[in-house]
Amino acid sequence: MRPMATLELKQLHVALEDGTEIVKGVDLTVSSGEVHAIMGPNGSGKSTLAYAIAGHPAYVITEGQILLDGQDITEAGADERAQAGLFLAFQYPHAIPGVTVTNFLRQAMNAVRKARNGGVDDPMPVPEFRKLFLGKMDDLKVSRELASRYLNDGFSGGEKKRVEILQMAMLQPKIAVLDETDSGLDIDALKVVAEGVQRLVGPDMGALVITHYNRILKYITPDFVHVFVDGKIVEEGGPELAEKLEASGYVQWEKPKEEAA
Repeated sequence: MRPMATLELKQLHVALEDGTEIVKGVDLTVSSGEVHAIMGPNGSGKSTLAYAIAGHPAYVITEGQILLDGQDITEAGADERAQAGLFLAFQYPHAIPGVTVTNFLRQAMNAVRKARNGGVDDPMPVPEFRKLFLGKMDDLKVSRELASRYLNDGFSGGEKKRVEILQMAMLQPKIAVLDETDSGLDIDALKVVAEGVQRLVGPDMGALVITHYNRILKYITPDFVHVFVDGKIVEEGGPELAEKLEASGYVQWEKPKEEAA
């Protein structure tokens, strides 16, 4: 078992490259064993927050800090953050023609192993990798036929999301950020993805689930729910807050259009 991991956002402000501020001062702490849900309307800045945590270069952190286990990673590149133990499951996973799922995951795993071994190569032996890989595929109900296909190339929405969770299971991050992983999934795929996440959250991993709807939270029970409107957390609570949002929506926190204008 690894030591408990903690992701901290301290007064985080994030802007687009043109200077438009999207995230307007977020304080949040996610530890291993915890599931935090960020729920908000479309256009509230939820995905911007996810990309900023992961280190996407198109999003500029203008103020505040991101800490992982007390280490400041605000200026770290996306690869450094991934190697340190952060994982982002994309809302719209990209296809990589020419790179099979198997090769992508083997390279990614070996890069993480190298980083955790002080920069010295520590590749997982192929038989060991294959056994682990196929076992995880079966656990997550990912068709073995996908292993030899190019990553996300021609995959259905459900296949893409299952492969994202497969990556998470293989890479064993400290903190996983799931950006609207439920979008575009039918109920069967949603259950498989949610069960996969629920199985992985524990002493070695925490999760930040970003979503618009309560749907995925029926299968992944959050410990904490944060309502995110206009780039800020405006209310916090337990799982009951997600139920309240499903019933009443975000109207009470949103500015009237004339006031917003």
